[in-house]
Amino acid sequence: MPSFDVVSEVNVQEVDNAVNQAQKEIQARYDFKGTKFDLSFDTKSTEIKLNADAESRLDAMLDILNSRLIKRGIELGAIDLGKREPAGGMMLKQTLKVKQGLEQDKAKQIIKVIKDSKLKVEAQIQDKQVRVTGKKIDDLQEVIALLKSQQGQLKIPLQFVNMRS
Repeated sequence: MPSFDVVSEVNVQEVDNAVNQAQKEIQARYDFKGTKFDLSFDTKSTEIKLNADAESRLDAMLDILNSRLIKRGIELGAIDLGKREPAGGMMLKQTLKVKQGLEQDKAKQIIKVIKDSKLKVEAQIQDKQVRVTGKKIDDLQEVIALLKSQQGQLKIPLQFVNMRS
């Protein structure tokens, strides 16, 4: 029976490259000379940590990072912005979480979209992905087209992998 998986994954190496490029650009900028700031990426927890001594610098760092992520092909919908918090010593910090896999509520939304389409396919949640199976590959391709059109409403980047016939 033909099937495919719907996932939402980000290439961690590309995120690391984007963070490194953003660090170099920030260090070269005149408005950051002589100020305290830190930009780091933890590959294990997939968190980007921003620290700066002013809100305007934190905004500038975030803008630079976002532009680097976009140039590296990473959709900003895969980045979850954390709250800004005081970090002590007149510093502000913000943690950005890189989403890996589908969260339970997003997977349920995807299944609801598929069921509402009345296509003859079945969808089920498996770990952090949704497996879609059907009797015809044409039905599966319609589901992929439907989910691509709904991607803006779901607010997450989707990939379609493991197409089997």
